Amino acid sequence: MKHLVLLALAGLILCACGPKPPPPANPSSLAPADVRLAGLYEGSCKACHVNPQAGAPLVGDAKAWAPRWKQGESVLLDHVIQGYKAMPATGQCAACTPDDFQALTRFMAGKS
Repeated sequence: MKHLVLLALAGLILCACGPKPPPPANPSSLAPADVRLAGLYEGSCKACHVNPQAGAPLVGDAKAWAPRWKQGESVLLDHVIQGYKAMPATGQCAACTPDDFQALTRFMAGKS
C-alpha cells in the first residue's frame, strides 16, 4: 500500500512538471489580421478593450468573454449596436457595419 501511495505521489509530481499553458498575450499587442478591421479596432475598440481600468472585457480574455458569449452572438451584437452599460452605442465606430461589429466581437472574444 505504501508503494502505491508513493507511486501516485510521484505521478502527481511529474504531472506538475509538464508543460504549462502559455500566459495570455498582452491585449495591447493583439489586432485583427484583416487590415480594414485592424484599423477600425485601433480607432474604436482598442481604447477600452486593452485597458483593465475601463471595465470592458479585455481582448483575448476567455474567462471575461465566456459569460458574455453564452448569451449568444445576437445579444452581443445588439449590445454593441445599441450600447450596454458603459459600452457606448456602436462603440463609437461610425464606419463599422453590423458585419464589422460581429467580426470585431469575435476577434476580441477569441472566436475568430
